[in-house]
Amino acid sequence: MKFTLSWLKDHLDTEASLDVIAETLTRIGLEVEGVEDKAAALKPYVIAKVLSAEPHPNADRLRVCSVDAGDGKPLQVVCGAPNARAGMLSVFAPPGTYVPGRDITLSVGNIRGVESRGMLCSGAELGLGDDHDGILDLAQDAPVGTPYALWAGLDDPVIEINLTPNRPDCASVLGIARDLAATGIGALKSSAEPQILGEGPCPVAVSLDVPAASGLAPHFALRFVRGVTNGASPDWMQARLRAIGLRPINALVDITNYMTFDRGRPLHVFDAAKVAGDVVVRLARAGETLKGLDGRDHALGGDMVVIADDDGVESVAGIVGGAASGCDAATTDVLIESALWNPANIAQTGRRLGVITDARYRFERGVDPASTLTGLDRATQLVLDLCGGTPTEATVAGAMPESDHAIDFPWSEVRRLAGLDLSRAEMTVTLEALGFRVSGTGDRVKVVPPSWRPDVEGNADLVEEIIRIAGLDRIEPKPLPPLAGITRPTLTLIQKRTRRAKRALASRGLMEAVTWSFIPHDDAVLFGGGGADLVLANPIASELSDMRPSLVPGLLRAAQRNADRGYPDAALFEVGQCFADDAPEGQTIRAAAVRRGSANLAGGGRHWDGTAPTVDAFQAKADALAMLAALGVPTGGLQVVAAGADWLHPGRSGTLQFGPKNQVGHFGEVHPRVMKALDLKGTLVAFEIVLDAIPAPKQKPTKTKGAAMLSDFQPVSRDFAFVVGRDVAAGEIVKAAAGAERKLVAGVEVFDVYEGAGVPEGSKSVAIAVRLQPVERTLTDAEIEAASARIVAEVGRKTGATLRG
Repeated sequence: MKFTLSWLKDHLDTEASLDVIAETLTRIGLEVEGVEDKAAALKPYVIAKVLSAEPHPNADRLRVCSVDAGDGKPLQVVCGAPNARAGMLSVFAPPGTYVPGRDITLSVGNIRGVESRGMLCSGAELGLGDDHDGILDLAQDAPVGTPYALWAGLDDPVIEINLTPNRPDCASVLGIARDLAATGIGALKSSAEPQILGEGPCPVAVSLDVPAASGLAPHFALRFVRGVTNGASPDWMQARLRAIGLRPINALVDITNYMTFDRGRPLHVFDAAKVAGDVVVRLARAGETLKGLDGRDHALGGDMVVIADDDGVESVAGIVGGAASGCDAATTDVLIESALWNPANIAQTGRRLGVITDARYRFERGVDPASTLTGLDRATQLVLDLCGGTPTEATVAGAMPESDHAIDFPWSEVRRLAGLDLSRAEMTVTLEALGFRVSGTGDRVKVVPPSWRPDVEGNADLVEEIIRIAGLDRIEPKPLPPLAGITRPTLTLIQKRTRRAKRALASRGLMEAVTWSFIPHDDAVLFGGGGADLVLANPIASELSDMRPSLVPGLLRAAQRNADRGYPDAALFEVGQCFADDAPEGQTIRAAAVRRGSANLAGGGRHWDGTAPTVDAFQAKADALAMLAALGVPTGGLQVVAAGADWLHPGRSGTLQFGPKNQVGHFGEVHPRVMKALDLKGTLVAFEIVLDAIPAPKQKPTKTKGAAMLSDFQPVSRDFAFVVGRDVAAGEIVKAAAGAERKLVAGVEVFDVYEGAGVPEGSKSVAIAVRLQPVERTLTDAEIEAASARIVAEVGRKTGATLRG
């Protein structure tokens, strides 16, 4: 929201400086993003008279000018402008002046052998336009020696505030002035609303052809004005519109733009001669189009509300008018429209059309419902003042919605919620200055918010209004009291797992990535999502339409983007939330990692001998197991089952589970079908673990505290090679061997898998190393042989394996 200081002072009687006003705006929640004070930037520039302009002795295109800057002492200036001549008035910059158009600071110079003490400036050099052809040629009555910015009316600073969506009332200069007046730095100027009686009824009837219960168009007013003269708007209005970035068009259009910013009341003016028959407010029909005032053709339909006549659509309600009924220099009769629209519908229509206008900005946040008729009368008065004409009575359809709702407000809420003690008198004055009606006495009062404050609904909102005007700096900071009884960490299990997972994956050379929680619909379907309950109603971008069912698609696309930019060996991980459905229990915390190219633990990149290894499924498996180990998950009961999720290669992937009914994750190489669908290149492997699905550790009583006790006895390692069916997973052999001697077996590892000569057809040889760790005494040879026999027997019983000869 932009406005000028003089514009603000039309509504606020204040002697406060620009700095005080800017500081106060930020303090009360209307954060100032910037202040453009051209007068301050152009302060060194003064109006000067060119006394003479002689040809440069050493350059055909230069002139040596004698300049009077107002002090009666002529200065010599070398100028290259073709229009420099004796007797003209222009703008002079002395040495030491910064020239924004050239990004230089002037100094006394020597140009082709002639001294130059300053510069005669063009509009482009002052940053006021694109005219580079010559220096500014001012009117002959311009006062020599006067600051140029002051004479040119550039001494009106422009203030820009960052307006939050809940403050539609401050999308107007009047609303901003009201807030400032409540702080006490000035008084709000009162101005009576004009009363336009009109002569005779409006010749154009209005009807609302939308469901009354929908609230799409609750209030619509229209007035006919005959005999207007549509020329240029006055200089003061054009200057204000230009200052906030709007281009003046003509008086009728400029009036509607001025009303939008001055009062927060968007309106529209139709050329009455271009409107056929009566006006109807209805829903757009399929196939209808409108060529807007923005020059674009808009396809209409659905729940879009339009204003139409006998010829078709003339305007998209509250968003953009049609070019066919726009006002131009030939306009003599006009229809002024002032209406109230449904904010949600305006926002939805604007998004579908891809149109952002000042009217849409205000209507989708909530325009004051009481301003429909008052806004129409004020706009009509401006038309009469600037364009002349004779108005008719207003024709009205619908009615202003009832907005009065009293809030039962105890004054003690301010102390309870904000910790600030204020007198009831101060709080009452604050609310009434902001337009609230306060009635009652004692500890509780009734407060009725004004019609322009749709954001105020309850006690907390009223406390916020009182505190922001009183000043947050008046709240005395106090430390929170310590909570008794908290003697141990309060992190939940999933919070601990999240932290440890990130540290473990980072320690393996992976870089943390934070990807969008929203992904394209097709990506969601590839990874098991895409349900209607996870489609966003208001996506931040059309391609980010669904809540993600997995972390992997975001990481895969991030890895490919890195490769496209010359970093092919990406190793990325993320720990975050995923969504199976829209219920709370459908949300899970997962950890995932992706490696691409040669992004292994050595860091990837080119190898000195040109044979850098490419990542494979075992690298993803190692990442997953290392993370589980860092989480303190006992891997003794963890099973590795061949084949992973649908998005993984069926022959180069696996599933991690604690029994068939508790799958915790998957790892492997990405499926070629997914690679093609996501346009991925190279070799990519990934794993994903559902942290919520990992069994919680069992609480075991301990007899001693401190570090774990280590055995004093030498461990023993024995190797076994089993011949087993090709379809038997090596994990089953490992599990069986570990279960044969639970008190002795400290670890089982697979170190060889062989198929070929010496092994029967359809079978394979799986070699394991079993580590036996005694804790009470050193094992004898007989005990070792007995334990080995039990391991062989248990593996044979569980898997059908035989010891390889």
